Amino acid sequence: MLLSKRVCFLGQALLLRSRPLTLRSHMELAGVVSVLERLAPLALAESWDNVGLLVEPSPPHQVRTLLLTNDLTEDVMEEALRVQAQLILSYHPPLFRPFTRVTMATWKERLVVRALENRVAIYSPHTAFDASPHGVNDWLAKGLGDCSTVPLTISVGDSFPTPGSHRLEVTLPEGFDVSLLTELESLRGVRITVQPLSSGSRLSLTCPRKALVEVVRLLSAVSGLRAGPEIVELQKPPIPQTGMGRLCTLREKVSVATLVERVKGHLKLAHVRLALGTRKTLDSPVASVALCAGSGASILRGVEADLFLTGEMSHHEVLDAVAVGTSVVLCEHSNTERGFLTELRDVLTQHLQSQVTVLVSAVDKDPLQVV
Repeated sequence: MLLSKRVCFLGQALLLRSRPLTLRSHMELAGVVSVLERLAPLALAESWDNVGLLVEPSPPHQVRTLLLTNDLTEDVMEEALRVQAQLILSYHPPLFRPFTRVTMATWKERLVVRALENRVAIYSPHTAFDASPHGVNDWLAKGLGDCSTVPLTISVGDSFPTPGSHRLEVTLPEGFDVSLLTELESLRGVRITVQPLSSGSRLSLTCPRKALVEVVRLLSAVSGLRAGPEIVELQKPPIPQTGMGRLCTLREKVSVATLVERVKGHLKLAHVRLALGTRKTLDSPVASVALCAGSGASILRGVEADLFLTGEMSHHEVLDAVAVGTSVVLCEHSNTERGFLTELRDVLTQHLQSQVTVLVSAVDKDPLQVV
């Protein structure tokens, strides 16, 4: 009986060994980064921000597990190593100011050392996701209830509608020296069209800012001009529903107290800070909310709304808002952002076609707490 059991066990072992091993699915780092940049194009980020791929192990680098965090601290890095993540998406860029050295002396330097030693890439979208449709600010607005939203500042495309940044038009006199056209066309980035008129010719051109002075000099030297060139500075086209902050108009007015409870429920917070606007009470109606995740004072300044919602503002910025009757709700910086990561996890799982396991950090938290 014992022999037969051993034979049976051996047969099962051989059968299992003969089956092909199932390897965990993965994507190359470049493929994951491409998906992230499609969801939140880096061109949408603020000019001062440091976004995109910040730490890259030598290729090839396959990503099987992606860990999402609001802030990449040393505790989160240890968590990433425990779950064997090959890529960390840190909403806030852990690397912001330039390093002159990478040692074990400071915590941010140690993050780089640990990441490279363990072949962990680091990516940060930050303000690119702030501006994106369905990004952080739109997620924050969901906590207000049924409302319509528009960005407080509008993002623009990363290129002009036509080559160049300026358009110039001028009427050239009859018999003008055609060598002028050759000189203009020799300038880098200048494009010209000439339309014959009954008397003279209409010259229209586009040029980059760097060529503008030389173009004006050449045109001003033409004898017989009745008027100097008309100069129009071209604008980059706005991108609908894209930009920093949101102005939210509620379908139905609610009291300040009700709105505060909605925000606390959405952010899963027991407490928030509230400053009532001048002559306002907890029962005062709220029809409009201007919000900005994180530190929103610079975006909210001067906006007309019944209530401001953000993570943090300075004492005097709060006083300025209250003085004009605007109530202020402050939730601490990262508390207005962190909950978005759960939504982002589901979006990324879909866009990465489940080839990468996407996790949200269990140890990431706001550094401030009420005691």
